[in-house]
Amino acid sequence: MAHIQLKNISKTFGNHIALAGLNLDIADGEFFVLLGETGAGKTTTLRMVAGLEKPTEGQVFIDGVDVANWGAAERDVALVLQQYSLYPRYTVRENLEFPLKPKIRRIEPDEIKTRVDRVARTLRIEHLLDRKTDRLSGGEMQRVSIGRAIVRKPRVFLMDEPLSALDAKLREALRTELKNIQMNLGQTFLFVTHDQIEAMSMGDKVGVLNHGRIVQTGTPYEIYNNPRDTYVASFVGSPPMNLIDGKLVDNRAVMAPLNFELPLPVGARTIGATDGRPLVFGIRPEDVYLESGAPVEARVHDVENHGVEKILTLRVGDAMLRATVPARTDVEIEQPVRFAWNPDKVVLFDKGSGVSLRHAG
Repeated sequence: MAHIQLKNISKTFGNHIALAGLNLDIADGEFFVLLGETGAGKTTTLRMVAGLEKPTEGQVFIDGVDVANWGAAERDVALVLQQYSLYPRYTVRENLEFPLKPKIRRIEPDEIKTRVDRVARTLRIEHLLDRKTDRLSGGEMQRVSIGRAIVRKPRVFLMDEPLSALDAKLREALRTELKNIQMNLGQTFLFVTHDQIEAMSMGDKVGVLNHGRIVQTGTPYEIYNNPRDTYVASFVGSPPMNLIDGKLVDNRAVMAPLNFELPLPVGARTIGATDGRPLVFGIRPEDVYLESGAPVEARVHDVENHGVEKILTLRVGDAMLRATVPARTDVEIEQPVRFAWNPDKVVLFDKGSGVSLRHAG
């Protein structure tokens, strides 16, 4: 197990700044998810921990030791990638045994067999042990490559979008499985993804990365319910948070471009929101509800059926906002409806900086 710290890491490739002043603290035994769009710097961060890249500036610590001059092998980390790094002419058993057979390790054959059998049981691939890996499905191959990482008992597991090439049903199954494995092993996992459902369902902690900087770190609950800025608010959550420009006037949220308003009583949430200050009002779609007699009229612009619920796109003038409603809600496109929001769930952001008023200062 290992405690990982990245301190003030910067990395440039020529003129391109991949990481800028990045700080990260991953507790021993934590499942930490690094979430960001393509090009945000996730893989570079992972390679920095693995020892495959050297930082231009800053330090990498594993268990309090600066490992700047350590190679990948000395750091004792296991890397699982999106592409399966397996030997196609080997059987599954031979692939699992391979990391245990270098001369420097000298592991007894009985111990190798015990470890391989245990990993095969954990990942439910016992029936595949004698099969060549070029005859496996994508999901089976990814299980074997995860098994190859586990069998070594490394200090840290580094996973770079390992589920993204799999179909949705298998991704879901492996998400649960990976989380269970991590809990059973009690190991430190650093998992990189652009998929916020993966991040929210697996991570003990999530770090949101944007243009080489960590924007916010917290539990999935904190990131979802208390986003630090409009970037996090719009990136985390499906459908994303509604963000509407406006200002506060006499305990009412007045939406600037549209002349519609909703009640927003003054409370802890609205500290710093002086009357007339340009704001962005953030509200999650599940906190917008339809009700006859509600303050604002809208037209139903679109209806998405998701089985247990419907996601409605509502049109007010030129503005669009989303509402998540129960599946039984009977609505049609272009139908007029009235809606309100739960004022306790509104997040206020400064219009200029995009930073939440709760996080400002």
